Amino acid sequence: MVSSPQDRRPIVISGPSGVGKGTLIQKLFDNHPGTFGFTVSHTTRKPRPGELDGTAYFFVSPSQFSALCEQGALVEHAYFSGNYYGTSKRTIHEQTAKGLVVVLDIEMEGVKQIKADPSIDARYVFIRAPSFEVLEDRLRARGTEGEEDLQRRLARARVELEYAEEGVYDKVIVNGDVETAYGELEMFVFGL
Repeated sequence: MVSSPQDRRPIVISGPSGVGKGTLIQKLFDNHPGTFGFTVSHTTRKPRPGELDGTAYFFVSPSQFSALCEQGALVEHAYFSGNYYGTSKRTIHEQTAKGLVVVLDIEMEGVKQIKADPSIDARYVFIRAPSFEVLEDRLRARGTEGEEDLQRRLARARVELEYAEEGVYDKVIVNGDVETAYGELEMFVFGL
């Protein structure tokens, strides 16, 4: 087994809700402890019970978030469900300085922003379901959204799939089977 990726650039993983990004990322971290690092995002939302500042998120005020944007301190940011979320360049540099390969779970608008930032040289992976029907079934099975939110996520997924078809990602992985998809992700990450 390769102990460390030869290509040390950050890995940006994107894909619609319900495709299993979190599961694949967690397997990567679990199977290669001490190799990868997450960035802690900034958000204007209030902490949920048990969430610690600097661990779950950096919880900031809207004015602090705005100042970070104005300073060019965020590599990407988005507005979602009434709150702002963003990834600071500093957190990427801190993880890299520790010798870790940074893994970012970023939605499509964030991918566009990172690609437009010449200071961040990254590798891009898109995770998709085997079909749109499978994606819808997975989202329904989670039971975490009402029908209106579910339809919004599905509409968003269509846009993300169209964007992925433009060839902007270095690797597209179809997650029909977690072990097969993970094998593809691991091979890409380690350059095998």
